[in-house]
Amino acid sequence: MATSEAFKREIEEKLAAGERLSYEDGVSLYECDDLAWLGRLAHEVRREKNGDRVMFNVNRHLNLTNVCSASCAYCSFQRKPGEKDAYTMRIEQAVELAKQMENDQPTELHIVNGLHPTLPWRYYPRVLKELKATLPKVALKAFTATEIQWFEKISGLSTDEILDELIEAGLESLTGGGAEIFDWEIRQHIVDHDCHWEDWSRIHGLAHAKGLRTPATMLYGHIEEPRHRVDHVMRLRQMQDRTGGFSVFIPLRYQHDFHDSADGKIRNKLQAGTTMASPADSLKTFAVSRLMLDNFDHVKCFWVMHGLDVAQMSLSFGVDDLDGSVVEYKITHDADDYGTPDKMGREELLELIRDAGYQPVERNTHYEIMREYDAPESLAERRASPQSVYF
Repeated sequence: MATSEAFKREIEEKLAAGERLSYEDGVSLYECDDLAWLGRLAHEVRREKNGDRVMFNVNRHLNLTNVCSASCAYCSFQRKPGEKDAYTMRIEQAVELAKQMENDQPTELHIVNGLHPTLPWRYYPRVLKELKATLPKVALKAFTATEIQWFEKISGLSTDEILDELIEAGLESLTGGGAEIFDWEIRQHIVDHDCHWEDWSRIHGLAHAKGLRTPATMLYGHIEEPRHRVDHVMRLRQMQDRTGGFSVFIPLRYQHDFHDSADGKIRNKLQAGTTMASPADSLKTFAVSRLMLDNFDHVKCFWVMHGLDVAQMSLSFGVDDLDGSVVEYKITHDADDYGTPDKMGREELLELIRDAGYQPVERNTHYEIMREYDAPESLAERRASPQSVYF
């Protein structure tokens, strides 16, 4: 759809006046065919909020089990009990794996798992406690809202009680997963569990009330339409007005399964009828999200799901955070065939950010700055406007 000059002026005037964009504005922005204009607007907002800095952290992902009682349509990570590549770590195994990362000096351990049908609730606070004892300086960012609701079912405890126990064991943040797309029109076709917007928002709200700041995510590029994406970020924006507890928004690109590395199967039930988001669609999603979420300080590109080229370009479309070193992100890398690395070290992240013309800043889980690095010499000239993007 061609974008009228009148619409562009209206949006620019709203942004200049600090006026909040509406749902209708968001839908129209997705219909906009002027990607460079969108990028420029989002770039200006990210510069106002974060200057020319790009954040990253040194982290590692740990998936304690891939055994899951749910069978979400998009998921290739989950396995059923008895499948040959199903696994569940003993607590000692998890601790030993965590010890192996000490030389990388990480600041965060990111833990997400399947909804295991028989693991007892006590396993989870115990594993956090042991991990914290092993790596006392590493922040534990663990469990989706979906997992917390699962813990309610298997423990008989309330979320309030569960969060208190996990925090006492060392939890410093929930993860943002389980959000997918909130609108029931889409959600009923893609998820196979009972944690929907009402519970997801309830659980994150309780975490915020206890002083935890949490990330928020959106899985895009499957069967949803742009209006569903706008609805998703509007719900998050309204919740952020109430709690102020979200640290960052993370659009996650839905992935096709070319093959599973273990058995050659394609487990993605949506694959036959879907295409993945193009680079242009991803950049538009970052830009529109940045413009709509005026009360979020940060927008992150999880480079593993987007590839390094798009990750660099996203920095000119509203993104100011590239996640971190990651390591062993099984949820994508068990299935994909993109050639994207599953790990980048600190020096590689610094090079990636500087090559795009930005100043690298190392943060912790709470988005507190730990170290600022030198910017590239050409920073001022290159960041006056977004760099050219070709498709």
